[in-house]
Amino acid sequence: MAKADVGLAAVLLLSCLLLLPFARGFYLPGVAPRDFHKDDELQVKVNKLSSTKTQLPYDYYFLDYCKPSKIMNNAENLGEVLRGDRIENSVYAFKMRRDESCKVVCRTKLSSEAAKNFKEKIDDEYHVNMILDNLPVAVPRQRRDGSQALSYEHGFRVGYKSKDDKYYISNHLSFKVMYHKDPESEDARIVGFEVIPSSMKHEYGDWDEKNPKVTTCSADIKITPGSNTPQEVAADTYVVFSYDVTFQPSEIKWASRWDTYLLMNDDQIHWFSIINSLMIVLFLSGMVAMIMLRTLYRDIANYNQLETQEEAQEETGWKLVHGDVFRPPINSGLLCVYVGTGVQFFGMTLVTMIFALLGFLSPSNRGGLMSAMVLLWVFMGLFAGYSSARLYKMFKGSEWKRITLKTAFIFPGIVFAIFFVLNALIWEEKSSGAIPFGTMFALVLLWFGISVPLVFVGSYIGYKRPALEDPVKTNKIPRQIPEQAWYMQPAFSVLIGGILPFGAVFIELFFILTSIWLNQFYYIFGFLFIVFIILIITCAEITIVLCYFQLCSEDYHWWWRAYLTAGSSALYLFAYSTFYFFTKLEITKVVSGILYFGYMLIVSYAFFVLTGTIGFYACFWFVRKIYSSVKID
Repeated sequence: MAKADVGLAAVLLLSCLLLLPFARGFYLPGVAPRDFHKDDELQVKVNKLSSTKTQLPYDYYFLDYCKPSKIMNNAENLGEVLRGDRIENSVYAFKMRRDESCKVVCRTKLSSEAAKNFKEKIDDEYHVNMILDNLPVAVPRQRRDGSQALSYEHGFRVGYKSKDDKYYISNHLSFKVMYHKDPESEDARIVGFEVIPSSMKHEYGDWDEKNPKVTTCSADIKITPGSNTPQEVAADTYVVFSYDVTFQPSEIKWASRWDTYLLMNDDQIHWFSIINSLMIVLFLSGMVAMIMLRTLYRDIANYNQLETQEEAQEETGWKLVHGDVFRPPINSGLLCVYVGTGVQFFGMTLVTMIFALLGFLSPSNRGGLMSAMVLLWVFMGLFAGYSSARLYKMFKGSEWKRITLKTAFIFPGIVFAIFFVLNALIWEEKSSGAIPFGTMFALVLLWFGISVPLVFVGSYIGYKRPALEDPVKTNKIPRQIPEQAWYMQPAFSVLIGGILPFGAVFIELFFILTSIWLNQFYYIFGFLFIVFIILIITCAEITIVLCYFQLCSEDYHWWWRAYLTAGSSALYLFAYSTFYFFTKLEITKVVSGILYFGYMLIVSYAFFVLTGTIGFYACFWFVRKIYSSVKID
């Protein structure tokens, strides 16, 4: 045990050293408020080009936009790279609280290849994403009566296609920067960043690169969409890019500046649906728990009375299989591996949600959620190894190192293989969503350099601990299982068991899928945490109920059935994602469809491991509890 303690201390020390760079201050990178004086320079950053029709992001400079003299990448964390964000500097620069009109950025001549790229991105409805002081640029939505709504659309469109099949580019941008001024000083904080794109064919005389001038706009001419001749996209055509910027004081405080960005849809339906779902699931869970408790108390009381009535009555039901109920299952090693992996995934999910509730993983911290999930998964390998080794020793297994290797490699290996194939497809499409080689190497290093050693440390500690003692002894000869009713067959029972856990999350799942695939922000982590708790309760209770029925019908093969009963909810999740694909998304490209179903397969696989482990441990606790509560000779 001393060696194990030293190893654990070394791992904890290594973890602290790795996390030290993130602990420099209370505020997370890119989230701390920043004060600006008048005439301070504001640098607009550009992000990826995104489309909900293709799900393939592209670098901003993939299109022939105006480029600065030196392009610099400004990605701050691992999560941004994994999400496909490519944050770079741009030619758009403002002076704080200094309005500008008709600022010409550059003139570019479209080659045939550049014109083709623009047309393709307009066809696929790509949006341009920009960032100012960590706020994404957004286009205000308009109501049908023409008034502006209090919600935004992410980014602005690359351009549009007319009815006569001509393509026009959004080459003039009218920015509006809203700021909140400190009443006691000249300092101000940026609280809003809006844009209204326009297509405008600029007219000019002799072109001067150092001091470009156009006659189509000036300080006196206000440019609005549709008020000028649009700029057509065609090969060998010159396109002049320009912009306006206005600064507007606002009563919105810095802490509330993301509120409008998060109101992407009518949230009343969202809240009502979640509350309604939670009420139904809580009611069902309460009913199931009450029925189970009353039934079990009666059974245990009856079984304990049999001591005085041995000749009058015989053992029946779940007590009859007490000599076989703790018999190790077939492929017990694989079950240990998946239980350990589920513990790892459960720990990652729980801690991630706690961080999200505390505000550390808000949308303002781009990539924070993804970074936290990856790092937590790596460090939770300690618990994966511990739980798999403990269960394996209870099954009287001796090859704990082999089980440890499987725990460290089976689930991550399958996910990495799928991810690698999908990444190769993204590379083939020349999309910025492809993970660079350096990032891929970093992920492998985290896996082999930290996660695998932690799994071994946890497994060593778990295997050195005394094995769990079974409440009853196991017979040497297995008992014959009587023929089961059709509704107690494994396939039917397992499929029925997954309905309730899926019902606990499917409404929230709709909004999660919408935020992922329709480029919206997901932010109601409080409700998500409640849904997660309800998921745990429903997985546990439905597994216990079906396990109880199985034991009452004298079938003692409950180990794998408990895992698969709750885990089958992943089948419904994948089926729902398929329904969502055909009813809500407009994906037409084959590669985009493969990416969607590939990523949803990974999500469903992870959901299977998570829910299966919850159901297994609930059933494990239940079986040990009831067999330790009855008198058995």
